[in-house]
Amino acid sequence: MTSAPAPAASFAEFAALFHEEHRAVRDLLLALADAFESRDLPRARALLAETAAATGPHFRYEEEALYPALVPVFGDAYVEQLFADHDLAIASARRLAELAGRQELTDAEAAEAVRLVRGILPHVSDCEGLSIMVELLPQAAVETLLAARAAARAAGLDLLAWAAAVRGRPA
Repeated sequence: MTSAPAPAASFAEFAALFHEEHRAVRDLLLALADAFESRDLPRARALLAETAAATGPHFRYEEEALYPALVPVFGDAYVEQLFADHDLAIASARRLAELAGRQELTDAEAAEAVRLVRGILPHVSDCEGLSIMVELLPQAAVETLLAARAAARAAGLDLLAWAAAVRGRPA
């Protein structure tokens, strides 16, 4: 972190992409909570698939590039908490997939599903705030983030596939 902060263009591109991804995930999660609340399991399954497709590449580049780049800013303990938040989100996604795969839900299962979805939302809003810390990174680091994002999106693994096959950390 001894070089100059990232130029406005690199940071602006990252910030815009990061913000749009978080907005999309927020909206998907809110729709997913609604689907579970109304017990519309076909819609819940479709939204889960869409959410997993969006979050797989996002989580991947966060964990492989963003979080390590932020260690000098936050220190190891907070970055470990970011990884732990992902662990919880992945575990929640697995349980949600299990619930969505049922023929019908009991009242308790529907409530559990809504609680799990809403439990992920704070990470989305907290993570959105990381973009102001990315402003502190050197240009090369921001370009690395953008390249890692492009590579993760090109790989196209959804959240659960990435977590099971590539992620080197159990959730």
